[in-house]
Amino acid sequence: MARITVLIPVWNGEATLSAALRSVARQSESDFECLVVDDGSTDDSIAIATAIAREDARFRVLRRPHQGIVATLEAGQREARAPLIARLDADDWMHRHRLAKQAALLDARRDLEAVGSGVRLFPRSGLREGRRAYERWLNTLVTPERIWRERFIECPIAHPALMIRRSRLDALRYRDRGWPEDYDLLLRLLRRGPVIGTVPERLLGWRDLPTRLSRTDPRCGLDRFTACRAHHLSRDFLADAPQYLLWGHGATGKALRHELAALGHRPAAIIEVHPGRLGNAIDGALVVPIEALEDRPPYPLVVSVAGATPRGEIRALLQTYGYREGIDYVCAA
Repeated sequence: MARITVLIPVWNGEATLSAALRSVARQSESDFECLVVDDGSTDDSIAIATAIAREDARFRVLRRPHQGIVATLEAGQREARAPLIARLDADDWMHRHRLAKQAALLDARRDLEAVGSGVRLFPRSGLREGRRAYERWLNTLVTPERIWRERFIECPIAHPALMIRRSRLDALRYRDRGWPEDYDLLLRLLRRGPVIGTVPERLLGWRDLPTRLSRTDPRCGLDRFTACRAHHLSRDFLADAPQYLLWGHGATGKALRHELAALGHRPAAIIEVHPGRLGNAIDGALVVPIEALEDRPPYPLVVSVAGATPRGEIRALLQTYGYREGIDYVCAA
């Protein structure tokens, strides 16, 4: 049995699939199988994958009718034979030491259930600042504790960089809830604490094109990410809290408040710095100044403020008040 299954879903990926498969074939860790799961492609994807499979017995091809990414991933999970599963997309490529370094980390850290890696988006020309900022942020998440701390801000691991223990993926499985299946999976893993690590090297070449699924699928819209965060906040940090404190009521905080209200969680008060809002009531919650936190109201605090710099300033202030991140408060974008 192979040590690692590399799981690659593909749908009409003829333009990039060959490069992705070549990056797998040249891995320094040779004890792997590569499972290409075709989601009913109508181009030459099958021919490309089959040609490589004829030359290299480590490659297998699974043909399926077109059913979408979640069903394709589920099929690949069922067919995988190895105790470790590494994800890769058909339009990306992996550094030749990726499998070796991620598997070594999982061998060394039995407390970890999955690992990611640093990423480099390409092509660089035309790359939007928002994507560059996300890349920079991802590459700062270099410890399990930081990945866990930042889990409600954005998806803290690039899915094509993920390597996960087969036993945990079998227990959780991919699921389609109308939001990104990768973020949903990671948040379910992270309910158990800081169980996801990373190799702090750029081991994934992450292709960013307008046609990428994460840019075109309605399940990956900003509103669906917010719904996903709220769902998991409700079952994680706010599981026993019908009321909470909300810091921030800009576009980010407002959207999160609406989603949490639909799940039965309403703010007891809203913390704001805008003087024109102080003393007002929003959905029955009084808008109060930062100083109200000095008395440590008996509610969990959700900081929903966009931007790493403001969040850093808020974290520093909350520390002076004795708040502990992950216990007394969380940040959620």
